[in-house]
Amino acid sequence: MMEEKLIQYIAENLVNHPEEVTVSRNEDGRSVVLELHVAQDDMGRVIGKDGRVANAMRSLLRAVSNQNTRRQRIILEIE
Repeated sequence: MMEEKLIQYIAENLVNHPEEVTVSRNEDGRSVVLELHVAQDDMGRVIGKDGRVANAMRSLLRAVSNQNTRRQRIILEIE
């Protein structure tokens, strides 16, 4: 879906090992959990100082979910 592609694109452009970036999706009723997996070395780049990069990605997901007609809550987990 569009949310996975958005997170995949952002993460691949932030990290040093873009080939190790994967995004998986799990739906549970009214919520969607996106799990972002990156190389251990790149974890800091994706989270950012004080979590700013991760929070920015979550804000983008909120904006996308507000445009979604199903109004699902999107949760981003970074592993």
